Amino acid sequence: AATTPPAQRATSERTALSASGKPMRTTPPTQHVSGQPEQLKGVRRNMARVMAAAHAQVVPTMVSDDADIHAWLPGNDITVRLIRAIVRACQAVPALNAWFDGENLTRTLHPHVDIGIAVDTDDGLFVPALRNADVLDANGIRQAVNRLRDQVINRSIAAEELKGYTISLSNFGVFAGRYATPIVVPPTVAIIAAGKGRHQMTPVMGGFESHKVIPLSLTFDHRAATGGEAARFLKVMLDDLARPT
Repeated sequence: AATTPPAQRATSERTALSASGKPMRTTPPTQHVSGQPEQLKGVRRNMARVMAAAHAQVVPTMVSDDADIHAWLPGNDITVRLIRAIVRACQAVPALNAWFDGENLTRTLHPHVDIGIAVDTDDGLFVPALRNADVLDANGIRQAVNRLRDQVINRSIAAEELKGYTISLSNFGVFAGRYATPIVVPPTVAIIAAGKGRHQMTPVMGGFESHKVIPLSLTFDHRAATGGEAARFLKVMLDDLARPT
């Protein structure tokens, strides 16, 4: 007896739905929602609005590298060193210490450095401004950072302290993660994120050494700054962080 070729038999057995190229649902969905939706309020609601606006308005580009801190002497404060490195990079490459108006295509370069310090809380993200970081010494930076974080935790920080910064820092590495794509919030042009430090084998004359490094991620608004400016900015940070003190 004649038999139907396998290819023809398979075609005849296909349904009209599957033949159209559309996926077929063979069983009903089994996923169930265990929680109840809740309306975002307060800090989280504002954070959602700010991040959505930033996503819509900024043309972000990210560059990253590892800062070699093998030469650090005991007693170095990571946050203080990061802030000092940002200050020196802002002074060397002011294009990233700026505000950008996307509607009018204007750029404002700042002679001072006010750094927004990202502070994570259970209620959401706060970004208080560390004012005049360019004129503070290491002790002054540490005291100012402690004061801002205490005020955030106690919810005693003034609204004016949460705006007006010229560049931002996120030290997410205190928790986990190497690199990130931090969000630039207008009108600022750049944000630096520091990841979790680690040891890696580094080539040296005569062999290899285990060096501690801090991963850095720099996101910048490409409308206001060039890739070359961002790379030079990051290079200044790397050079400053490589110093013993």
